[in-house]
Amino acid sequence: MEQNKGKFNSTFGFLMASIGSAVGLGNLWGFPYKMGASGGFAFLLIYLILAVFVGYPLILGEITLGRKTGKAAIEAYRDCDKRFTINGWFETLVPFFLICFYCTMGGYVIKYMIANLGDIFGAGWGTGRVDANAFFGGFISSGMPAILFGVFFLVLTVLIVIGGVSGGIEKFSKIAMPALFIMLVIVVIRSCTLDGAGAGLEFMFKPNFEVFKGAGWLKVLGAAGSQMFFSLSLASGCLIAYGSYLGKDSNMEQNAVIIPIADTVVAVLAGMAVMPAVFAYGIEPSGGPGLLFVSLQAVFDNMGSTGPIFGFIFYALVFFAALSSSIGMMEGGISAMMDAQQKKGKKANRTMLTLIMGFVALVGSTIVSADGLGSTGMWNPLLATLGPDSGKVWLDVFDLFAEGILMPIGGLLMAIMFGWTRRNYLNDEIEQSGAFKSKGFVDICFRYVGPVFMFFILIVQLDSFFDFTDLF
Repeated sequence: MEQNKGKFNSTFGFLMASIGSAVGLGNLWGFPYKMGASGGFAFLLIYLILAVFVGYPLILGEITLGRKTGKAAIEAYRDCDKRFTINGWFETLVPFFLICFYCTMGGYVIKYMIANLGDIFGAGWGTGRVDANAFFGGFISSGMPAILFGVFFLVLTVLIVIGGVSGGIEKFSKIAMPALFIMLVIVVIRSCTLDGAGAGLEFMFKPNFEVFKGAGWLKVLGAAGSQMFFSLSLASGCLIAYGSYLGKDSNMEQNAVIIPIADTVVAVLAGMAVMPAVFAYGIEPSGGPGLLFVSLQAVFDNMGSTGPIFGFIFYALVFFAALSSSIGMMEGGISAMMDAQQKKGKKANRTMLTLIMGFVALVGSTIVSADGLGSTGMWNPLLATLGPDSGKVWLDVFDLFAEGILMPIGGLLMAIMFGWTRRNYLNDEIEQSGAFKSKGFVDICFRYVGPVFMFFILIVQLDSFFDFTDLF
C-alpha cells in the first residue's frame, strides 16, 4: 500500500499537511465574516467549546481510524463496522462538492494577489484604486477571466497531488504553513496598530451575549458548528486518508490536540487581522463573503502607499491556506479511489485518478465561476425551489450538500459508531504510543456530547438553507 499510495516521511510533515488541510478559506474567509454576523465574542465562545468537545474527539477518531486500517474513508469504515460503510461514502463525496466552489474562491484570491502586486509597481493590471465593490463586481461577472483564474488554481492543486504524499503534499505543506503563519502575524500587527482598531478587538474578545436572547443561541451554534466542520476538515475523508499515510510511531493524542489548536490559533489571528481593520475604517463586520474581497480591499486602498504591500501579503497567505486545503480535499477523494483499484488487485494509479477528480472539479468550478455569486443571472435549482428572493447562488448548492448535510451527518454517524457500536475499536492503536490519557473524556464526547451538538448543528444548517421552521 505504501508503495502505491505513499506515506509521510515524518510526523511533522503529517501535521503540516493536516493543519494545512484545516487552515484554509474557512479560517481566513469564513471565520471573520461568520463571527461578524454572529455577535463576535459569542460566536468565538461557542466555536471554542465545539472545538474541544466535538473537534478533538472527531479528529482523533478520523486520523486513528485511517492509521489503524491503512485505508481511506470507504474501506476504513467497512473494516471498522460494515453497517457504517455508507458514512465512508458520505465523507468521500464531500470533497467532490467542496472543491467545486473552492477552486472558484481560490481563483478570486489569485486575482486579488496579482492585482495588489500590480498596484505596488503601478502596473495596468492592478486595481487602479477603483472602488472596491465595483472592482469585485466587475471581476466575478467577467465570465471567462473569472473561470480561467479558477482553472489556474485547480491546475496547481492537481500538480501537487500528482506529486504524491511525500514528494508533493508533504513538501508543499512544510514550506507553505510556516510561511502562512509569518505573513499572518505581519498583517495582524499592521491591522491592530491602525487608528480605531481597538473597537475590532473589543468586538472579538469583550463578553457580549445579546445574540443569545431567545433562540438566537441556536443560530450561533449552527454557524459555529458549520465553521468547525469546514475549518477542521472534519468528515471530509481528508484526515482519514492522511492518517492512513502516518507511521506507527506517531502519538495520536498529541496530533489530535495540535491540529485543532493550530487551526483555532490561525482562525483567531485571522479575526485579529480582519476585524480591527474593518472597525478602523467603519465597515460593517457582518459583510458576508464580500468581507474578504470588498471590505478588506477597501481597507488596503485607504492605507496609502503601503496598502498594496499589505494587500499582497494578505492575499498571498490566503492563497497558501486555500491551496493547502484544496490539496487535502482532493487527496481525500483520490485516496478512496486508489483503495478501490487495489481492492480489485490493480496498482493504484494516482495520476489518472487525480486527473479524473480534477475534471469533476473543473466542471463544478466553471459553473460556480460562471454564476459569479449570482451576478450573471445564471439558472440555479435552489432559486427555482426557494424563490428569487432567497439570496442563494450556485456556490450554495454545492455547500448545501457538503457543509450543510453530509459533514454534520458524517460526524454524527462517526460519534455513534465509536460511542456505541465499536466503542473500544481505536484503543489499541492509540495506546501504541503509551496510555490513552483522554479515553474517558473522548468516550463521553462520542457517546453523549457530540451526537447532541451535531444533531442541532444539522437541523440549524438545513433551516439556514430551506427555512422550513420558525423554531430558529
